[in-house]
Amino acid sequence: MKQPPRLTSRGLELVAGKFKALSDPTRLAVLQSMMAAERTVTEIVEATGASQPNVSRHLAVLHRAGIVRRRKAWPHCLYSIADPSVYEVCKAMCASAARSDEPIFEQ
Repeated sequence: MKQPPRLTSRGLELVAGKFKALSDPTRLAVLQSMMAAERTVTEIVEATGASQPNVSRHLAVLHRAGIVRRRKAWPHCLYSIADPSVYEVCKAMCASAARSDEPIFEQ
């Protein structure tokens, strides 16, 4: 079997940064709220139950990591998922977590 290409030190840092940005439950809830459509901060606050300053801080982390994009639509900023690979990563991790003995999906 052919070995996949090895990442450079910088490549490893970039990949680790993406995983770090995805490593917080609130950030995952923020992403979950945007899976179907772009959202305003207010809509994300309502969907996640997190405070507005907290959501804004997490959106900034996700934006810096290139995972979400923001678009100004006066008087709001709309956020959406910028990196489509996030859907695949989330799908794979949810499938992995679903194999545990604990229920992971809401009824």
